[in-house]
Amino acid sequence: MTQLKCKIKKGDLVQVITGREKGRRGVVKRVLLDRAAVIVENINTVVRNAKPSYKHPQGSHEKEMALAVSNVSLIDPSTSKPAKVGYKAVEGKKVRYFRKSGNDV
Repeated sequence: MTQLKCKIKKGDLVQVITGREKGRRGVVKRVLLDRAAVIVENINTVVRNAKPSYKHPQGSHEKEMALAVSNVSLIDPSTSKPAKVGYKAVEGKKVRYFRKSGNDV
């Protein structure tokens, strides 16, 4: 099975563009290339029930679940709006850039 490539990287500021969390922004904590999904800080949290333990003395704990890459969009810092991202070659290196403004990510 081949891994998918993704234009979103760890540490990027993204906005959810569809679903129940639509409009919320957060920083990407992890990218799951095999599932084409991302985990965003404080977005899509669910409560998991568990037997009380030393790690979780109250029993239940909150966990951030993955979002599909197609449901999030990078935020362009110059406009503070979601924008599409493309690739271009600069000095022999592949660089991400915002298509509308032309600024590098």
